[in-house]
Amino acid sequence: MFKDFGKNAKRVSGEIKDKARELSGKEERPIISLDSSRIRKEDVARKIQEEEGIKEGLICVITIVEPCVSFDTRGNRETGKLEVNIRERRCLFLYFYYQHKEFGFMHVRIQTWFPFQIQIYINGREWLCKRLDGEGVGYQRYDNSIIQVDNVKRAQEIAEGFVHVNFAKAFDALSRQINPVLPRIKKVFSKGYYWVLDQGEYATDVMFKDRQSLAEIYPELVDHALVNFNASDVMTFLGRKLTGNFQGEIITDTKKRPQGVRIKHRMKKNSLKMYDKGSVLRVETTINNPREFKIYRKVERQGKKVMRWVPMGKSVFNLYRYAEVSKSANERYLGALSAVVPLHDCIKELELLAQTVHDGQNRHSGFHPLSPEVTRVFEAVPGGAHSINGFRNKDVRNQLFGDNTRSPEEKKKTGSKITRIIRKLRAHGLISKIPRSTRYKVTEKGYRILGASLRMKKKYLPTTMKNVA
Repeated sequence: MFKDFGKNAKRVSGEIKDKARELSGKEERPIISLDSSRIRKEDVARKIQEEEGIKEGLICVITIVEPCVSFDTRGNRETGKLEVNIRERRCLFLYFYYQHKEFGFMHVRIQTWFPFQIQIYINGREWLCKRLDGEGVGYQRYDNSIIQVDNVKRAQEIAEGFVHVNFAKAFDALSRQINPVLPRIKKVFSKGYYWVLDQGEYATDVMFKDRQSLAEIYPELVDHALVNFNASDVMTFLGRKLTGNFQGEIITDTKKRPQGVRIKHRMKKNSLKMYDKGSVLRVETTINNPREFKIYRKVERQGKKVMRWVPMGKSVFNLYRYAEVSKSANERYLGALSAVVPLHDCIKELELLAQTVHDGQNRHSGFHPLSPEVTRVFEAVPGGAHSINGFRNKDVRNQLFGDNTRSPEEKKKTGSKITRIIRKLRAHGLISKIPRSTRYKVTEKGYRILGASLRMKKKYLPTTMKNVA
């Protein structure tokens, strides 16, 4: 009865706590109580694992009181009856840290009050290392990174198999170990836990020969991303298109860490970031709201099951699609950065850019990289929206002069001007025509020169002028 809810909740909560004590006693592992969220629980578990040399099994159980969403009963003055409410409160959470035989170092977090939510944290690199160990493939680690591996091809093949692990089965097994009331939950609701991805992180690591090699180019990569990647670019990296219907914020920021500088691009609750870790350059896509992306699956339409692209849900069975979306985002980001070279290496090419060139038929004047008009052209041409399918005359015209607000005569005049600009860009080797189409794409030289020009104009020149003043 509702009046007995509090008493019953405490009894069931006690069963879960007793189970934790039983497991820790059986495994002879400690239960540690923390009174501050500022203490990193992972550091505590890592220290115990290292000191006691735990190779497999339970490492420790950590208890801490944290905010939660739970049930409670309250009286309704109008009806004079008790009602069940869902509200924010605080309760005890249990963290079970394991050195798991399949997933490596991981933890399970269970809420000791109704509805006993569980969160499981696993790291794909831990899983990968377990597979590499099993196959005898040598590798070196630095913190949460693999900085060297004897067989890169095989390591990549193994890593791609991570999305095919039967996570629901593995997580069910873990939940049965720590939740003694799970059989009762299944009996009442005819099902147990429904596993979802609360947060999915997908990283692409580029391994450099050593830390110094990465350090030489990394500042240029950060500068390029800050100066050249705008909101449209970020949307394109994430497989979206920036339209007038988009509602939300797109923010780029940087953060200095002990290891180096991190740059992060956020689109609502999802993000794309880059940072350096030892001799590894990492680009990482984080998905918190999968409904911003689409998945191809069966849906019911007019009583029939048909295949459609629909907003993606959080089910753990969608992990393969999380990986597809994130991998594509990382590759687009790295592709946009691939032509970046130190500015001093581009000085000669920037000087040639200002000179007249011949395309075999016509003579084309040079570009003045510091003029406002040329800067606008250089910003419009390599825009992120063009990186996948290329761009047309109309695309550049709309970015420079606006869209459909102009008269037909003005459109014709501005269109002719863009045609001359495109010919000029082609003559200088900054863009090339896509065969059998009316579209153009930026060449590797173009990305290199346009990026260097914009960095010089926006970053180095203002600093120089400020120092002179």
